[in-house]
Amino acid sequence: MFPENTLASFEAAMRDGAEGIESDVHVSADDVVIMFHDPSLNRTTNGKGLIRDQNWYGEEGMEHLHTVKEPKQSIPTFAETVTLLMKPENQHVKFNVDVKVQNNPDRLFSLMNTIVSAQPDWQTNLAPRLLIGLWHPSFIPYCRKHLPYCRRSYIGGDLEVARKYFWDNVDAFSIWFAALTTADGEKFRKECKAAGKQLMVWTVNDPQCMVEAVRWDVDAILTDVTKTWLDLRSALSVDYDKIASQHGRLFLWTSLWYYPPVQSFFRQKMKARLESFAGPFQEVDPSAPLVSARV
Repeated sequence: MFPENTLASFEAAMRDGAEGIESDVHVSADDVVIMFHDPSLNRTTNGKGLIRDQNWYGEEGMEHLHTVKEPKQSIPTFAETVTLLMKPENQHVKFNVDVKVQNNPDRLFSLMNTIVSAQPDWQTNLAPRLLIGLWHPSFIPYCRKHLPYCRRSYIGGDLEVARKYFWDNVDAFSIWFAALTTADGEKFRKECKAAGKQLMVWTVNDPQCMVEAVRWDVDAILTDVTKTWLDLRSALSVDYDKIASQHGRLFLWTSLWYYPPVQSFFRQKMKARLESFAGPFQEVDPSAPLVSARV
């Protein structure tokens, strides 16, 4: 398995048969959009410090860094990833862009638009395959401004936040698996189905959870183990009853993550963290003027 969020990992997922890939974006000090999960380099590379404080280019630039995990890989840029997606053999693959809340949305989405709109036939061959995933409602107006041709999704595990701040402003919902196991999760699944909203679930690596997500009839499963999911999906298509019977639902009572009080605590912590970076959650006013600071 290749290191996370690298071109090699994207290519491996495509070779395994994935219909879509997902990765996260951050912006360097010299305005290069890179594919990276964490806001800092420390955990997965031989570099140190926050990405937003580092240059991409130059002798000390991030272009020279590599992953700690073997086989060592360089950090991919958004432009390189788009180029990979535009190869003829990959033009069926969708790209789910997870927009981390540490970003300045005005700056990020403007840079992304420049890269996307520079591709040949991007309106028909690229834009329809892009899904911009948002954690905080303040990012919605800037996404509309710079990437109006892209579909948007809410990413998170708070179904009330999804309903109150995102329902009328996104096409899809990318929801933490545990949040959909509750009674309110079942209600939300039905609401999405009735409204024609796409429902995705993350991050599902256990076959038992994969089968449960299939029972829910979600539109997409986000996983780190592409081949495991695709092999299981193929087996289910051949004999659903047999395979499903081998994966019971007892696991829903074996982890604290599936209990509402624990989930409530997690949601409060997550919302507080998001607001610490991007401010209080507020309903989107499409007519409000956009204000942005470079960070």
